[in-house]
Amino acid sequence: MEKIRIKYFSDQIEKLRYIDGKSDWIDLRCAEEISLKKGEFKLVPLGVGMQLPQGYEAHVVPRSSTFKNFGIIQTNHCGVIDESYCGDNDQWYMPVLAVRDTQIHVNDRICQFRIMAHQPAIDFEETEHLTDTDRGGFGSTGKA
Repeated sequence: MEKIRIKYFSDQIEKLRYIDGKSDWIDLRCAEEISLKKGEFKLVPLGVGMQLPQGYEAHVVPRSSTFKNFGIIQTNHCGVIDESYCGDNDQWYMPVLAVRDTQIHVNDRICQFRIMAHQPAIDFEETEHLTDTDRGGFGSTGKA
């Protein structure tokens, strides 16, 4: 099991933990009281910083209820934090845009993350034809 050094920037948020039996993603929480007006942008402090192992990165995305509960959209849609962002002042943030007036309270769960190994080096080989099934369309349905 990998050990990851973590620094908490707030003593008002719950410590990170897995949600037993539900997911291998870990919730992140808002570390300060925030009021946003519709159309406002804010870097929401998440109250943590980590020293990820070499060769790993964290993927930070909204929770499924974030938009419904808070009316915010993560502006980069998926945040990627690599192992070089590991200094004593490198707190994690979630960049958000409010689509309505909203309040986010300290300790509200607003996003989640998982740690992934970096993508391996890939060599692209150009071809005229792909050999797997041709679904002839878009997305999982194969329909445009």
